[in-house]
Amino acid sequence: MSTPSNSPHPSNPPHPLRLSADRDRCAGAGMCALTAPEVFDQDDEEGLVVLLSPAPGPEHRAAARMAVGLCPAGAIALDAPDPAEQ
Repeated sequence: MSTPSNSPHPSNPPHPLRLSADRDRCAGAGMCALTAPEVFDQDDEEGLVVLLSPAPGPEHRAAARMAVGLCPAGAIALDAPDPAEQ
């Protein structure tokens, strides 16, 4: 018996999440790196955001979305929202 074709496989999401980070806007608060360390870091020199994974896997999407909302400077953006999670 096969699985239904309308249920996406976790390792092959239908619509990847895309992130961008504006280092000119970043205030260096570090909320992104604390919330989603697999996706964001801070540089050692200025403490500004470093985007480690612009297209995080399904296991890191919730934390990445939370980091976007927690950024006090609004320096992180969702470039293509995931329609499956809307």
